[in-house]
Amino acid sequence: MAIGRSPLSLAAAGAAALLFTATAPSSAVSHGTGAQNLGDPDYGVCRGTDARCYHDWGNFDPADGYRLLVYSRTGGPRHAHLGTPLGPGLNPPLNDDNVAVKAVLKLGQENGFAVDYTEDVTQLNSAGRLLSYNAVMFLSTTRDTLDDSAQTALRQYVRAGGGFIGVHNAFGTEYNWPWYEGLLGNANFYDHGPNQPGTVVTTSRRDASTQGLPQRWAFTDEWYNLVPYPTRVKVLAKVDESSLARGVRGSLGHPGHGDEHPVSWCHYYDGGKAWLTTLGHDVKTWTDEPIEGDQNFLRHLTGGVKSVLGMAPFCR
Repeated sequence: MAIGRSPLSLAAAGAAALLFTATAPSSAVSHGTGAQNLGDPDYGVCRGTDARCYHDWGNFDPADGYRLLVYSRTGGPRHAHLGTPLGPGLNPPLNDDNVAVKAVLKLGQENGFAVDYTEDVTQLNSAGRLLSYNAVMFLSTTRDTLDDSAQTALRQYVRAGGGFIGVHNAFGTEYNWPWYEGLLGNANFYDHGPNQPGTVVTTSRRDASTQGLPQRWAFTDEWYNLVPYPTRVKVLAKVDESSLARGVRGSLGHPGHGDEHPVSWCHYYDGGKAWLTTLGHDVKTWTDEPIEGDQNFLRHLTGGVKSVLGMAPFCR
């Protein structure tokens, strides 16, 4: 069920004038042949790279520690890195093939943040419950994974200063919900070319998610093509399309984005913070089995998570 576009919500805080004037322009303005952006949709909220779009309402106290909720429910095709569907409730038993969730649990253990996980939509149907987490991660969710109550709770949570992290097929989720599309940075998955090696270009090395990364690093992924194309975001990394030996053309004919093909970005949205990456397809990325670039990806993801949680500066 889609929720309509939200009304302006910042007037009481004296920031209504900021809604459409303070957001920074996109750091990526070229959209590639056949993928021109013919107008930036108005999601009716304050969004962009200006921190004044954030609602610092005191809902998250560092003294309480840092907590992440991982949500990986699928309402359509299921990525192999998710493995067997999880049982109901919070933190159900994991199977050997639930490698992506296990990897995030390990990142939390190694970096000082607590991780809960679920594929039970009832665990997301209360904004009050979500506010016990500094951030919510959608990990390769697919199609319609939220009911009306969970949609409302997620929106209220973000408006209260909550954090959102979208990984890989989070872009193939809740397609017909405009507010969620805006949360992704005005972006959606359209199609992808072959799963293949390529070169990731780190476009900003000031952000917590890119510090220490090489300027260029090899990685294997599906290299998502996006419609619409992200706007008013800070692009953190992109793929060098010339490094894709099997081409970038997608299964539905998308020709790619040329020199500006983003794979990770961040922005403020409707009072909250969002860090997004289309990367993370290959199962080996999430396991101890080596694949070129996997440690750079996990370092990138960890920095992004920590920045949204509040453990590091956000979107620099």
